[in-house]
Amino acid sequence: MNAADERNVIQLPVSDAHPTAAPAQPAAPADLMNQGNLDKVRDIIFGGQMREYERRFAKLEERIQKEAADAREDSRRRFDSLENFIKQEIAALGDRLRSENQQRSQAAEEITRELRDTARSLTQKLNQLDEHASATHREIRQQILDQSKALSEEIRQKQDEITAALAREARDLRHDKTDRAALANLFTELALRLNNDFKIPGDE
Repeated sequence: MNAADERNVIQLPVSDAHPTAAPAQPAAPADLMNQGNLDKVRDIIFGGQMREYERRFAKLEERIQKEAADAREDSRRRFDSLENFIKQEIAALGDRLRSENQQRSQAAEEITRELRDTARSLTQKLNQLDEHASATHREIRQQILDQSKALSEEIRQKQDEITAALAREARDLRHDKTDRAALANLFTELALRLNNDFKIPGDE
């Protein structure tokens, strides 16, 4: 009920307005007759206003029902619109989640593939390094063996040269010792001759 309807409503007196007000005590037959006459008088006097009130109440009730129905319809439309909006948002969110999940799956597959390729490349490089290290080890070992043989041959040659040199020195020393003995005999003979002590065999 709006303000205009409230202004159109006429307030009835409290004492006689309500036709269903119960009497304070049981009425006598004369009182009942007077009460009936009073109801007729009241209907004559206030009947038009009561019907007007009933008409206004009916219109007010009809308008309230219409407004309630409109409010329910508007609420239903709003709820339907909200429901559709929520469904659209949920669908968009689901699509976005699926897209992100697909992108993450593709990224994970790409990373897995890159890691697999990197592991394969590292394995190949390790194998190459192992083969290179083995070849280098064999080469170094062969070089060491060759150098060891060459050094052994050089040591043997040096040893032979030293042995030959020592033999020559020994021969030279023996020869020099023999020459010194002859020289000593010569000096001894000279001294004897100077002293006239030297006797030639057969001169006696």
